[in-house]
Parts: sequence; structure tokens; C-alpha cells
Amino acid sequence: MKKLVFAASLCACAAYGAGSAASIEASIEKGAKFLLSRQAAEGYWSDRQMPALTALPAWALLGYGKTPPSAISNAVAYVLSTQRPDGGFYCPKPGRGGSGLGNYNTSVCLSALFESGIAPVEAMLKAREYIASSQLTGDDTMAGGFGYDKVSRRRYADLSNTSYALDAMRRTEGLEEKRRDGRRVDLDWDKALAFVDNLVKTEGPDAGGAAYNERTPQGGKEIDSKGRVMLRAYGSMTYAAVLSMCHARLDRGDPRVRQSLEYCEKHWTVDENPGMGSQGLYYFYDIMARALSASGAETVGGHDWKKELSGKIVSLQKEDGSWSNDNNRFWEADPVLCTSFAMLVLELCR
Repeated sequence: MKKLVFAASLCACAAYGAGSAASIEASIEKGAKFLLSRQAAEGYWSDRQMPALTALPAWALLGYGKTPPSAISNAVAYVLSTQRPDGGFYCPKPGRGGSGLGNYNTSVCLSALFESGIAPVEAMLKAREYIASSQLTGDDTMAGGFGYDKVSRRRYADLSNTSYALDAMRRTEGLEEKRRDGRRVDLDWDKALAFVDNLVKTEGPDAGGAAYNERTPQGGKEIDSKGRVMLRAYGSMTYAAVLSMCHARLDRGDPRVRQSLEYCEKHWTVDENPGMGSQGLYYFYDIMARALSASGAETVGGHDWKKELSGKIVSLQKEDGSWSNDNNRFWEADPVLCTSFAMLVLELCR
């Protein structure tokens, strides 16, 4: 009898193992309960001056399926209250020389508002105008990209902000059909792709890998065939490049996409952000899942990425249902931020 009970227990554990459908749903539910317990009465999470930190958990809770409607409506109302006359969602911080990370906040907020299904179309169209007007123009290697703010003390763009902007604009492009004045607001997608291309290494052992921007981080003193100092590629930015290329309508058969996916195969891991260790780990998980989903890849170098990634994330969940990173770079000591990222990934891996 004891043997039968033990065997049944083993079967139950296997069925409920990390990465299984049951474990994913249980993990999402625990994460949702944690997030709901942390929402302020005014509808925001974490930092009321960073609307993206409200948009992300709201977005994650939308995928839960059992979230009280009031939690979403309160979050949407709070995010809408931060919209500025120029269309962006942000809280100005003049002393920092910028607009309160306007591009980052607006891109994340626009995506979440769109997914909510209850945000006013006009507010989202204004946000699209803000993002489109934030794209850098000109003929240098920054052209086509996006930085943290529309107005900055220096000309600046990076791949992380660019990928968020491209994702938001492609996700919401159908809204343009509802614009009443006959205009169509969009990005210069060719310029955006050129910006991304410039950050992807085309030679050397890390060919296909992408860097954050052309200034930092440097890869050392290695010089490429064009006489430029080679940039240091790392995992999260390579997935950001893949996602951006997919939004620019390149498919998985395009040589550029294929080369970056080959880099991902070579550096496959769910234990760290390749090249960055524990820095930005949950952002890495989120951008990986979104990029691979967009590319249609079922495996990476023979790895079932959904199973391995969801299994890893489930194993990292804390008893209270949250996730957090001991490395606080990129604000990842904030359990609301990491829990939002983790839930969004699990919802994609279902």
C-alpha cells in the first residue's frame, strides 16, 4: 500500500512539476494575489511618478483572467491621469534634464492601455503621436532610435527604449484607422531598422549579438573590419534586436534575424542574462519571451524555450508569490517590477 501511495505521489509531482501547465497557472495566481495586495488605493503601484510601474502590473494582471475589474479600471485611470499635453505618459522631472523617462513610460503605458480594452482611443492616439515624434531623425547612427526622453541634454538612443517604442507602435497600429482627421501617424521603420542593424555585430565569435548602444558598453580594443571598436553584445539586447527586427517585418528566414537567433542558440541559458550575469535578469526573461514569440521560434538550439523558461521562473518564485532580484540594477529589487515581468512571461509560455 505504501508503495502505491509513494508511486502516486511521484506521478502527482511530475504532473505538477516546474514548467507544467498546472504549475504555471498556480504560479500566476500566486503572483496575481501578490500584485493585488500591493496596489495603492489611488490605483498605482511602487512609484506614482513612474506610470510604467503601474502599467506593467496592470498588463500582467490582465493575463491572469480573474482580476477584479476595479483593479484594472483604477490602474487605467491612474495611468491616464499622468498623460501630458504632448501625449506622453510621464511625470516631468526638469532637474534631471529630461521628462521623467517619457519615451519608456509612454511606450509601456500605451501597450498596457491598449491591452486593457477600456482606454479611450483618443488618449492612445495622442500617445502614438508622442512616440512617433520622439524618434531621432538625421543621418548619424543614432537616427531611427529612441532614448529615455523626447527632450534630452544630449543626442541619445539605445536598443532597449527603441524596442519598447517599436513594440508599442506595432501593437497599436490598428488604432490609426480610428483617427478622425485623416492623418496616419507612424514611425520611419527603415530608419528604425538601420539603427538596430548598427548595434548587431556582424563578425567575430559574437556575430549576431547586439549591444545596448554604440557608446556603452565597449567590447575592449577589438576593431572590426570597418575600423570601429567592437561593441560588447549581451543576451537581453540580442533578444531586443530580434523583437525589433520582427516588428520591422523581417521574418525568421532573414539573414539578420537568423544570425541573431544563432547567437541566442550559442549563448542559450535561463540562469543569467548572458554577458550581464544577474543584472536585468527579469527584463531578460521578458524580452526573451516576447522576441521568441514574435519570431515564431518553438525551440532555440534544441531547447524547448517555453518549458525551460517557465520552469526556471516558477522555481524562483518566493513564498509570498513575488519575484525579485538581489541585484538592484535596473530597479529589479522592486518585487512589483519583477513579479510583473515574471507573470507576463508565464502567460506567454502557457
